Amino acid sequence: MTGPVLRMESVRKTFGDAVVLRDVDLDVAPHSVTALIGASGSGKSTLLRCAGLLEEIDDGAIWLDGEEITDPRVNADAVRRRIGVVFQAYNLFPHMTVLENVTLAPRRVHGVARDEAEEQARALLKRLGLDAKAREYPDRLSGGQQQRAAIVRALAVRPRLLLLDEVTAALDPELVGEVLDVVRDLKDEGMTMVLATHEMSFAREVADQVCFLEGGVLLERGAPEEVFGDPRQERTRQFLRRIVEAGRL
Repeated sequence: MTGPVLRMESVRKTFGDAVVLRDVDLDVAPHSVTALIGASGSGKSTLLRCAGLLEEIDDGAIWLDGEEITDPRVNADAVRRRIGVVFQAYNLFPHMTVLENVTLAPRRVHGVARDEAEEQARALLKRLGLDAKAREYPDRLSGGQQQRAAIVRALAVRPRLLLLDEVTAALDPELVGEVLDVVRDLKDEGMTMVLATHEMSFAREVADQVCFLEGGVLLERGAPEEVFGDPRQERTRQFLRRIVEAGRL
């Protein structure tokens, strides 16, 4: 398929009287990384939740591989099986081992046999440096290890699209690098990703497309060198100026 993996057209989302997304248009090409940047409360997380059908939009439409997934006739659960989502809170089940966390969805949702699910899970855990932690419970892992385990769990369903919401926000600074290395590896392997991040240097390095959100409006988009190097909008320039002054870019 040559079209975008994800397309959002005139997407609008409100919570009560508050408009959180205002007529957002977004295309995400296959095997690309789109970074969402902007201040807290700008709509980044809501955009990801709408793209993953975790929030219902109020207007507009969203397509996944050319299928309108916001059509009420579409089986939303079937769509969600094609999308992996990782939040800043790891959301691992504390009463289950890492291996059990990773194999739960393939077994229960996708009907994969236990032996096959565990074999695939162990291969993923090894790839992300967690093979020795398969039988550990989440509270025995560091924050970085828990976040990597959450990424493995999202990858275990072999998603068409991976959505990452501030996956380093809850980590100690020394653990951020190991999670960002995983995202770099996934990019090199061709995973299509949309990520909301406050890590500006990382967004500049890894993204194919950077989108700046302000007040629920997708105010500016472009290649990293365009958005970070020569932004068109004054509001983008103000935001990046503060980031530079804080030593984060």
